[in-house]
Amino acid sequence: MKNNNLLFLINQSFKIYTGIDLPTPVEKEKSLAWLDKEATYSLLAHNTDVDPTFIYANHKALDTFGYNQKEILQLKSKFSASEIDREERLLLLQTVHKNGIAMNYTGPRITKDGRSFYIYHGIVWNVQNEENINIAQAALFWLDTSLPQWFNIRKK
Repeated sequence: MKNNNLLFLINQSFKIYTGIDLPTPVEKEKSLAWLDKEATYSLLAHNTDVDPTFIYANHKALDTFGYNQKEILQLKSKFSASEIDREERLLLLQTVHKNGIAMNYTGPRITKDGRSFYIYHGIVWNVQNEENINIAQAALFWLDTSLPQWFNIRKK
C-alpha cells in the first residue's frame, strides 16, 4: 500500500473516532504531505498481525526513534518500548482494539540505540480500509507536554 493511500486511511479512521481530520496548520490540500514530511508530532502505524510490524512512520517518528524508513518498516512495533514497558503497551493496544481509540497516553519508549524517552498526549486508533475492515492501528504522540494552539482534539 502506498504511503498516500495509507495516510488517507489513517486520517479517515481518525476522523471516524474524533469527528475531525488529523490536525495540521496547513490547508487541507497540503495536509497529507505535511503529515508525512513536516509534522511536528510523530505518526506511525503497525499492521494487525499478532506480533505487529510497523507499516508507516512519518519523518518526525523516524527522527524520534532513530531508524530509517527501511529499518522501521521491518521492525516489530513491540520493540518501540523497552522490555519492562511492553506489557503496559500491550494493554493500551488491547483497549484500542476493543474501543477503537485511546487518548492522552503518556509513557516511555526507546530509540534504536536504546535511549529512553517519554511520549505525551498519545492517541492510538484502529485504521479501517474502504470495507470497514481493521487493517492497522495508528498512533500519534508528542515529545513535549505543551501543545500548539492549532492542535485541539476531543473524542467524538
